[in-house]
Amino acid sequence: MCNSPAKPGKALQLAHLPRSRVQIPPSYRPNATISNLIPPRKIVPRNTPARPAAALGALAACIFFFAAGCAFLPHLGLQNDEALFALAIYEPRACLYTVVIGHSKFPLMLMSYLGTLKAWLYRPVFRALGTGMAALRVPVLLAAVASLWLFFLLLRRISGERAAVIGCALLAADSTYLLTATFDWGPVALQHVLLIGGLFLVVRFHQTRGWRALAGGFFLFGLAMWDKSLAVWMLSGFAVGGILTVPRRIFDAITLPRIAVCLLAFTLGALPLLIYNVNNEYGTFHNFTYDPHSIGGKGIMLVETLRGPGLFDWLVNEDWETPRPHTPQGALPKISARISALAGHPRHNLMLYAFLLALLLTPLATGPGRRAILFALIAMAVAWIQMAINANTGGSVHHTILLWPLPYIVIAIAFADASRRLGRVGIPVVAAMVAVLFVSGALVTNEYYFLELRNGGSINWTDAIFSLSAYLKGVPAKTMYVTDWGILDSLRLLNRGKLPLRQGADQVAKPELNAEDRKIAEEIVSEPGAVFLAHTEKTEFFHNNQKLIRFAAGEGYRPETMAIIPDSFGRPVFEVYHFVAGPR
Repeated sequence: MCNSPAKPGKALQLAHLPRSRVQIPPSYRPNATISNLIPPRKIVPRNTPARPAAALGALAACIFFFAAGCAFLPHLGLQNDEALFALAIYEPRACLYTVVIGHSKFPLMLMSYLGTLKAWLYRPVFRALGTGMAALRVPVLLAAVASLWLFFLLLRRISGERAAVIGCALLAADSTYLLTATFDWGPVALQHVLLIGGLFLVVRFHQTRGWRALAGGFFLFGLAMWDKSLAVWMLSGFAVGGILTVPRRIFDAITLPRIAVCLLAFTLGALPLLIYNVNNEYGTFHNFTYDPHSIGGKGIMLVETLRGPGLFDWLVNEDWETPRPHTPQGALPKISARISALAGHPRHNLMLYAFLLALLLTPLATGPGRRAILFALIAMAVAWIQMAINANTGGSVHHTILLWPLPYIVIAIAFADASRRLGRVGIPVVAAMVAVLFVSGALVTNEYYFLELRNGGSINWTDAIFSLSAYLKGVPAKTMYVTDWGILDSLRLLNRGKLPLRQGADQVAKPELNAEDRKIAEEIVSEPGAVFLAHTEKTEFFHNNQKLIRFAAGEGYRPETMAIIPDSFGRPVFEVYHFVAGPR
């Protein structure tokens, strides 16, 4: 397409001239409708591979990221939300919405905003490899690696190879991005790969006008919505950012056939979510509750997510919580401990300072570079405001990390464009800055690893869940009632639905028990052969177990401990007991 197309006759004459004699008039600009995010001289031609140095740099970043994730994955226990998706695979199943076709059931939604995409992807994995920690965590880690590579390709298309390598390297050193993907309790790993992949394909469409890229991008956006409808935060950010930064290019590309392709592809990807909402009074839309009172705290969480310390004391235990820490055993743990000591046990990286510096350097960027930076800032602001003003969102790392990798678009493009202003010294200067930032991020990642080995996981991530699972395999109970959060979903996954697990404290958790609640609770505590699974008193999330025990005492039953399950550090975490007749 062009702003001033040549006359047909003139075009025919040009076609018959020798290639060396053809001169294109200045007004004839074939790329005039290509996205303004990329200057025409920097557009990466279709099917042109990255130069070896750039590709090797991105590949090295991906390898580092994958190796770091592999080092973490076997040492922490299975967190309840990390295993949540398995309720669509193993008993006791508890999906919110399931479609029955013939004699088959197809689970579509775990919650009103959380789909079963991950469960469907993991079915063949678990069938082939079982439900060990490698089978659980390596696939999402690979998805995160794929998102890292897609981020490299995206930046390469919108700003060139220098920015692409910078962004890929810095994102690989982000400990929060690594850990939230490796353990994926958010879940966030599929969100990243689907949204980054979709944005990459949409940018590719603007460069090549390829229908497959347009359809593929919107299909991935639809899948992201089914996977977790909070993807609307980022998708609305992309839309607003695009309209405000390159409105002409977007509206010039709009045609009825393209609108039809986008709607069809998006609908196909999000079809399970749409089916659920049509048949359930649009339940997904009922999740928003306006609550602006905690915006300040959510802003702090956003900053802490970028700086890196957001998971200390939540993912791993601190020294004051570990009376008997483990000493490092083996070469890698000893090296990690030594690096941690020499670095002064760092808990913050330098990415926040890099982001602020990037904002100061933005005026030095090219016009397309400034527009790309502005796009990322607008998209990030739109997405964050939505989570900040909604109740129960934005106050945790697994929400704020959904904004990634937008901060690194700002950093990468600003650094790359500013370095070109320095001439020959630009590459050495920016390389030194990236090296310092990378090391600062890697040191924080190492600190998490060091504490993971030294102090173990927090109650959320306790490795005592493995001992509890092994113990229960030998307990001949008809029913196993779980009385606290953080147990059932993990055991369901570890035992592939073979344990007779049930919720056991839902009734007593209510402020007041009606006649039906009391009847159910009486049946639970008096059931012959029933076993109860609880956290010890110091490790409880909710105190429903104590409520159940008090209720049972009123009915003439008392608890009798069968086992106390400690973690690998000797801390008592779980209690297994049954009720016996006793004085009221």
